[in-house]
Amino acid sequence: MSIKLMLEEVFKTEGLPEFTFVPPPNYNEILLDIRNSHKPVILEGQSGTGKTTCVRHILAELNPENKPEYLTARNPVHVSRIEKVAREQTPGQFVVDDFHRLATDLQESLANVAKLAADLGTDANLPKLVIIGINQIGSDLIQLVPDIAKRTGIHKIAPGTSADINKLIESGCERLNIKIRGSDAIYAETRGDYWLTQQICRSICTATNVMSTQDDAREIKFSIEDVRHRVVDQLRSAYYSAVKEFCRGQRFRPKNDPYFKLLRAVGQQQSSVVDLTEMANALPEVRGSINNIKERRLQVLIDGKPAVARSFYYNAETKTFAIEDPALFYFVKHLDWNQLRQDCGFREHEGEDFEFEIAISFAGENRPLASFINESLQTLDVPVFYDEQYEANYLGKTWSKQFAEIFGTKSRYVLCILDKHYAAKIWPTFEKEQFVPRVTTESVFPVFLDDTKFVGIPHDIIGMKFRFDATDDKDVDWPARATKEIVYKLIDKLSE
Repeated sequence: MSIKLMLEEVFKTEGLPEFTFVPPPNYNEILLDIRNSHKPVILEGQSGTGKTTCVRHILAELNPENKPEYLTARNPVHVSRIEKVAREQTPGQFVVDDFHRLATDLQESLANVAKLAADLGTDANLPKLVIIGINQIGSDLIQLVPDIAKRTGIHKIAPGTSADINKLIESGCERLNIKIRGSDAIYAETRGDYWLTQQICRSICTATNVMSTQDDAREIKFSIEDVRHRVVDQLRSAYYSAVKEFCRGQRFRPKNDPYFKLLRAVGQQQSSVVDLTEMANALPEVRGSINNIKERRLQVLIDGKPAVARSFYYNAETKTFAIEDPALFYFVKHLDWNQLRQDCGFREHEGEDFEFEIAISFAGENRPLASFINESLQTLDVPVFYDEQYEANYLGKTWSKQFAEIFGTKSRYVLCILDKHYAAKIWPTFEKEQFVPRVTTESVFPVFLDDTKFVGIPHDIIGMKFRFDATDDKDVDWPARATKEIVYKLIDKLSE
């Protein structure tokens, strides 16, 4: 009989699995590149594929007495150390995990160090870097320093095959002196995710009272639905609060649910790392929600809420959104979304589901004011249509058609900045033709910069009078006045 082991020693969800590690198919190729004393190595792939585990296993195999320095971008102290390594080109072996979370300039500095080490080889005493990150980190790094490609070992650890997962399960069962009946269903549930396989096997064992190596051989049965429920229930206390914080946005309003729609859509994907531009193009039902938050609002939300920042990652430049924790991704995939919607406090939309809360119509001379209002509303988590922000979304399309929809039907309200410049311009006039019929529905908010009259805008309509001249360099306090006299009034209206 083998030595008696505890369940948590066999099916491990934290740290390096001693008894259930399964090398990926390209394990030897990764080992060769890591063993090369001067060759930089990049491991990329979504969470749960075993990147960090694989690296640590290889390093332990190569030289268990001379461990490299492990640094992660999630730890501020480690980030300071990474900066020093990049700045001083510190000799030694360094594993840099969560590389994608580093600032772009620091990423580029490390890439240059890696290139130099690869160029000079054994002739220089430079850092040996092993970089770990999410999907496409290798290609992103190459874009920063293009000529690093041929000098770097770039590897992607794919999810385990059915044979890999069965080997993991069998290794654990052998140590615990058990047999899990119907274990093929585990692969169907995990799709080759190593971490999730460990977690599900552990849950199956705890449900059947297998807490350590059994004295007598046992065969245990399970229902994948019951196991899924147990896993999600166990994860609820750790993740539900952060998920709610994400879905409610930076500034909660009962009808402001684009984050909820985004997260629900991500939970329906196979990968926990998604390109939001591609997702918006592929899923018309959430396109408006994604386009409304991917340029600015999503980053503001993540930066503004620590619990959200710990759980979700977003790169506003590449539009890459990721749930890096495989446990959280599994939790999101199997949430009761109707219950979450109710717990968040969202109300069902009455009538039409608008893509924008406010669309801003203005003449080019007043762009500074329009831009300021847009940025202020975005910071307060209001979906706004502001032309410059959406140019990439409408490439190849005609503005006339898009403006007819945006100012006519896709926005809940229209904010029009009116003056003599507006009256003289073609495009503002076209926009006005689209929203003038909406004046009777009280969904048009005019900002009057002068006394110019407009057909279709009643002289007694209640609007906002504001003094603004973009050419007046002495008027330095107009942003403060615009905040008080325009932005706050709009927010009060939206909160009704």
